[in-house]
Order: sequence, then structure tokens, then C-alpha cells
Amino acid sequence: MTDNKKHGSTAGDPKLLQAERTTPNGNALSRLSQVSDHINTSESQAPASDERPAAANTSRRRTRKVKNTSSDLPADYSDILGQLANLRAKASTPDLNRVGYVRQKEAGKLWVRERVEQLLDPGSFREVGSVSGTVKWRSLGGVREEPEDFVPSNNVQGFGKLRGRIILLTAGDFSIRAGHADGSLMAKTVYMEKLAVALRLPIIKLVDGSSGGGSVTTIRTNGFSYIPPLESVDHVVKQLNMGIPNLGAVLGPAIGLGAARVVACHFSVMAADVGSLFNAGPKVVASATFEEGLTLADLGGPAVHCTNGTIDNLAATEAECFEQIRTILSYLPNCGTQIPPSLPCDDPADRRSPELRSVIPRKRERMYDPRRIITTVVDKDSFFEIGALWGRTVIVGLARLDGRTVGVASNNCEVLAGALDTAGSQKLTRHLKFLDVFNIPLLQFVDVPGYAIGTVAERTATMRWGIELMKAYYTTTMPIFSVVTRRVYGVAGGVMLDCRDPRMRIAWPSGEWGSLPLDGGIDVGHAAELRTIEKQAVAQVRKDNPEISKEEAEKAGQDQRRERYRELDTEYRRLMNPVRTANAFGVEEIVDPADTRVIVCEWTKHVYEALLAERVLLRVAGKLHPVFA
Repeated sequence: MTDNKKHGSTAGDPKLLQAERTTPNGNALSRLSQVSDHINTSESQAPASDERPAAANTSRRRTRKVKNTSSDLPADYSDILGQLANLRAKASTPDLNRVGYVRQKEAGKLWVRERVEQLLDPGSFREVGSVSGTVKWRSLGGVREEPEDFVPSNNVQGFGKLRGRIILLTAGDFSIRAGHADGSLMAKTVYMEKLAVALRLPIIKLVDGSSGGGSVTTIRTNGFSYIPPLESVDHVVKQLNMGIPNLGAVLGPAIGLGAARVVACHFSVMAADVGSLFNAGPKVVASATFEEGLTLADLGGPAVHCTNGTIDNLAATEAECFEQIRTILSYLPNCGTQIPPSLPCDDPADRRSPELRSVIPRKRERMYDPRRIITTVVDKDSFFEIGALWGRTVIVGLARLDGRTVGVASNNCEVLAGALDTAGSQKLTRHLKFLDVFNIPLLQFVDVPGYAIGTVAERTATMRWGIELMKAYYTTTMPIFSVVTRRVYGVAGGVMLDCRDPRMRIAWPSGEWGSLPLDGGIDVGHAAELRTIEKQAVAQVRKDNPEISKEEAEKAGQDQRRERYRELDTEYRRLMNPVRTANAFGVEEIVDPADTRVIVCEWTKHVYEALLAERVLLRVAGKLHPVFA
């Protein structure tokens, strides 16, 4: 008898095993037998290769044990952190051998990260997308790898501070693919535009190149052409109308999309030594319009775009661009749902200015310096002019009254006698919308003889743009205070002074007003009378002295006409005494010019304490929607 039979085991006898499986406990014994066979087989056989060993349970697949490589990686993720540090170090260190970097320095321009460092408060920059770009990786075996070569995205962006205020920043890097799209990631730009809307933070755009605009090499890279997308524009328009400051600087050639980005801003400035802006560069222009030999400055330098309104301000250097951006931001809120910032002021609000009594000449034909009036009335050294080189018939800018931000506008009698021409109307229209979206009240000094006249005025559509100005005055809602310094005539005068109800205005003793200026107005209103007097005088002279020549008779008639004209002029000047207008309550108050600052400071204080808070609540509630774009 075998050992199996001796010990009563059925494991080795198939017939007995089959018999036992028919008993009530057969199923359990069967399972136990299978387990026992599997254990015995595994212990007695040691496979010499990856070949699966024979076993009773051959129907079940056995998985191959894989070595866990993650156990070889550092637990503190220092490998990943090291890769990030490596890439960031490469991005923040200029490649002195790169052609683009060499060209950048030879042109006298700062490198993009030098610009960021000079603009922002020291140590305040926190980059977003710091390792975005094109990386060539080197394998170290298994899952390990390290960056071998890195070309950063040519759009540096992130958070920073300007004089303690948090802002967003985007800066184009011309040294990498001249700022074209095939050297950047459009998603970065779109993301920052969205962040500005979501966080209600000002955004500053330093443009050098196309700022993500197109290049024909993109077609080769992608393997196909494309219809140009403008994913960021919707977010930019939202920013502009929400009163989120958009401030741009041209620090090199701003081309195509780069040009569009900076021109769309609330405020833009160009560096005179390195800046230019155009829709397409000289080579493209030469092939399209046959204008050859153009330089960047010829095509779109400061002499072009700082004098036609495309760019607001001119700065001598990049450093001055940065200072202008810091300065203008100090007048603006972070968003249109906030009141503009106020600063401590050591210029007394009750300061009187007796010198203003003589600033307007008694002789009407003489000019004066309107900037002298502005700088005398507002806080000392607080006037920041915008667009000084274009639309020169008006002066606009920002200032402070007792530390509170105000917008400033004034007619400029030194250019076209202050008549509103096309460029002046465009400039003032833009300024009104600018103030409206930022909740900034307007102080305006009015001396307007009317809209510009003559052939040039008609050819440049003066009335068209004058009516656009009228629309801006009547659709904006920020508070306006007017100081009438001298003339108010015609439609232009009515537009500037009658756009709010009730009007907030005062006049100086030098004020004069009416439908038309007397010069020319008398000729029109008394044309028939003057013509008759002249004819009668000629006839009378010939009757009294038949031998007189025709020329002498006509001279006598002209003398009679001039005499009557002087009589009419004297009569009208007497009737146009501004006190007579005040007697009829045609002007609310004529004041001593020396008291102008006191009055406007009181008005500004009330606006900030009583009116702007309500205006902000209306914007938060969605009941007031100023429009800049």
C-alpha cells in the first residue's frame, strides 16, 4: 500500500477523488486539494527562466513583477525642482552669443528683463509662465532627464508692484524671433488679459516687436496656414470699459499686433531714441507701395505717431517711459468700481493767486499761456499733460486739487486762436471717455471762439468730429466744472458749457460770449446797412464834387463804412459787458480769478465726499456703463 492510501489521502487517486467530490463535503475538499497542489508545486519547482512553471491551475494568468523605478527618485521632488531652477536660470540669464541679444544691445535697447527690473519696485516681480518655451531634453536613463537646451517664450509676464501698487505686466522680448508668434505662446498673453479682468488689476504692456503677432515661418512650423485669430481682444475691450488701467510703452519697433496692443491702451508712450510703430515694416511697404529706402523712424517714428494721436506721449528714453507710466498710474484707480486715489497735499486749498487777474490781456487779439493758468490753479507740480504734441488746439491731462485727482482740459489760444479743429476734437473726445471710465471729475478752462473754419477745416471734416465731441460731452456722466476765462462762441462753446444740468461754472471778468465773435459777426449782421452807407457816401461825394475821381469817391465811402463799423463795435462791446449777462443770470457767477483755486478745491472735495461714492455703487450694481472702446 502506498503512503497516500496508508494515511487515507485521496490526492493521488483520481477514482477516489471523483468519488469524494460526490459527497456533501466534496466541493470543499476539491477546493482544498487545488490549493494544496498549487503550494506544493511552487515550493518544489524553481523555474530557471521567465517561462511559466507547470501547475494544476494552468487556466489563471500570472503577472510579471515590474521593478518600481519611483523608489529611485528623491522623496522631496528635488529632481523636478532642479529642472525648474535650471530653466529659470537659463531664462533670466542673457545668451551673449545669441544674434538677437547682440542686435538688441547694439541698437541701444534694454534687454527685456532689464526693463522689468527698472520699471518695477525692487524685488517685486513674480513671473507667470517662467519656464514656458521650447526645451530640448536629454535622457539620463529610465524616467530621469534634464534640459539640454532652452529657448524661453519671448513674452515675459507676471505680477509686480509700482510704488507699492500691485500690477500685471507683459513685456515683449525682441531678441527672440523679434517677438513673433513662432517664438511665443499666445495662451500666455490671453491668460494675462483674463487675469486683469478677473483680479481688477492694472496691466502694463512693454512692446518691442510684434508681441505675438504673425510671421510667415509659423506656416512652415505648423504645416498649414491659418486665419489670424485675435483671442485677446474681447478681454482687452472689457478692461478698457471696466476702467482697468491699460498702459503701454513702445520700446522698439511695434509691428502689427504689437502696434495694435499698445495703441488700444488707455495711455501710451514712445521712447524717442528707440521707438517706432507701423502696420508693416519697411520691406513689406516697399513691395506693396514701392516706397523704398524708408527707415523705421521715417515710417513710424516719434515724429509721425506722437504728432498724429496714435501715441499719446513722447519720452526721451526708456527710463522716462517708465517714469511716465508710474506717474499716470498714481492718478488712476485699479478699476472703475473704485474712487480715484488721493495723496497728501502740502499746497493749501485756500491759496489765492492774484497773478491770475492779469494773465488775460485786455487787448483781445493778444494771446496768453493757458498752461500758466492750469499750473497756478492745481496743486503745485501735479499737472501731467497727455498728448502735448498733437491736437494742439486743446490741452488735456491729469492733476490734483488738494490731493484729489481731477482731469484737466483747456482751449489753447496759442494755436488757431483756440478754435476746435478735427484733431483737437478727437483729442478732447478721447479724454472725456478716459475720465468717465475712471470716475475722474473734469475741470475745464474755456476760451473757445468756435469750431475751426476755412478750407482746411472743411476738408478735414471738422464738423463731423466736432459732433463726435458733442456726443462725448452728452453721453459721459462724470462731474464737470467749467471756468470761463475768455471767449465762448458758437456751437463749440455751447457744447462745452451746456452739457450738464445744472451747470457748474464760473466766469472771469475777461469773459465774452455770444453766437458769433464780433469780428465778422458785425459784417454778417449789418451787411446791408454797411453796404448802403458805403454806397450813399460814394454818391454824396460825387454829388458834392463832380470832378472827384472814382478811386477817391470809393475811399470816402469805405471811410464812412469803417466809421459806422466802429460805432457798432463800441455799442456791442458795451452791451457785452459780462456784468450785464450776470444781471440776467446768463452766467451764474463772475469771480475774482485769484479765488479760482479756492472755489474748485471746494467743488472737488464735495464731489469726492458725496458724488463719487454713489457713482461707484451704480457701476457695481450694473446701472452705469461708461464706454471707452
